[in-house]
Amino acid sequence: MRMTKSGWAALMGALLMTMPVAANAAQCGNGPAGFPAWVPQFKQEAEGRGVSRSVLDRAFADVHYNQPTIRADRGQKSFKLSFDEFMRKRGGQTVISRGKGMKQANAALFASIERRFGVPAGPLIAIWGMETGFGSYMGNEHTMSAVSTLAYDCRRTDYFTDQLYAALQLIGEGNLNPSAHGAAHGEIGQTQFLPRNVVNYGVDGDGNGHIDLVGSRADALASTANFLRGHGWKPGAGYQPGQPNFAAIAGWNAAEVYQQSIAYIGQQIDGK
Repeated sequence: MRMTKSGWAALMGALLMTMPVAANAAQCGNGPAGFPAWVPQFKQEAEGRGVSRSVLDRAFADVHYNQPTIRADRGQKSFKLSFDEFMRKRGGQTVISRGKGMKQANAALFASIERRFGVPAGPLIAIWGMETGFGSYMGNEHTMSAVSTLAYDCRRTDYFTDQLYAALQLIGEGNLNPSAHGAAHGEIGQTQFLPRNVVNYGVDGDGNGHIDLVGSRADALASTANFLRGHGWKPGAGYQPGQPNFAAIAGWNAAEVYQQSIAYIGQQIDGK
């Protein structure tokens, strides 16, 4: 019998709280040499925490140390740009222009999302456009390899180990294909959710019984709205710097220039 999302969440949460983190913990490393030994260590640890062997075998079937992920993790420089430089680099004006058309073409979807979550179209379209060009490019790195590499890497082991357990949960639920590809840090879908955010905020926006942030724009945009609501979004309040909902945008990305860009692009699209 296929376990429901709520059942998986309850099981994984209970197991992770009751199993000691240090027990049989796989050893992190700072280069590719130790990764082949880390994989079976982690699988043993995960199986001890209740993850089924069949899920682990499917999840790790094609996993490899992903050097492009490490390069990306060590070289994030665009967030140090000024607002104008960042807008130029990320094609902000193109996002605004195309975004207005996207809002009109998907008016019913955005109206439904705003009724459900209280989030207007503008900031959702800003995120959608800046993250993946409205779903046109979602990344080409093997998601499980990217997340596994960062879980193994000593720089942020705990954070990405949690992301890896979330990815395993999604595979067990049937909401992530083990062969899926995405961004360099394991972000998934049209608005680039890390696996833990899919678990926490992913919703079925199109009503087909699955959460597909890659193939369903309704799922991706509704999940993004749910994320913002989960970070304190107040229906009807403003989202520019200094206004109540700017803090929810800050929850999306820690870089101030990115937050400012979402707010600006969203305002241009919403016309407010």
